[in-house]
Amino acid sequence: MPRKTKAAPVVHVVDDDPDIRASIALLMKSARLPARTHAGADEFLAAWSPGEPGCLVLDVRMPGMSGLELQALLKERAAEIPIVFLSGHGDIPMALRAVRGGALDFLEKPFRDQALIDAVHAALAEDASRRERSRETKRILALYAALSPREAQVGGLVAEGHSSPEIAAKLRLSARTVEMHRARAMRRLGVEGVAALTRVILEARALAG
Repeated sequence: MPRKTKAAPVVHVVDDDPDIRASIALLMKSARLPARTHAGADEFLAAWSPGEPGCLVLDVRMPGMSGLELQALLKERAAEIPIVFLSGHGDIPMALRAVRGGALDFLEKPFRDQALIDAVHAALAEDASRRERSRETKRILALYAALSPREAQVGGLVAEGHSSPEIAAKLRLSARTVEMHRARAMRRLGVEGVAALTRVILEARALAG
């Protein structure tokens, strides 16, 4: 079976001005960054898939849904994509609102080419980091879910700082049985030692909410 190749990150450019869209697409091409352009928020939403790596270069003021409204909608849907905002107006409150909403950068038009390239590279790096964290979260939760109820119970008590004799007394088990469940939990989680077991279980509990 052929190996599944990783999708290349895409820079999505959303701006109602066709000249700016074309200019940014050309700039991204010069930086060897694949780009797709969209005339508005609705066009972007119809074309974009949350599973696709990349970032968003987004105009603040557009007919229909504004850039800030699109940012709010994506946040509401828990659809994470790093955003670099572009604005033709020196609007400080608007910039603050964008950054507080999670935007990585806010550039005023006309912007320096290198400033936008740098901002896009930072956004793509952030996206890659987020996806790696998401994969690690899923891996830890899957490992934790694979524990038997007793392994999870014993492992949880170990993580809370209880000794094997204390756990044995609490669960009315022999110390040997407790050690067996602890060893199985460590094997399933792929860890060695109480410190590593504690770290993974506490992290899994925190991730699971």
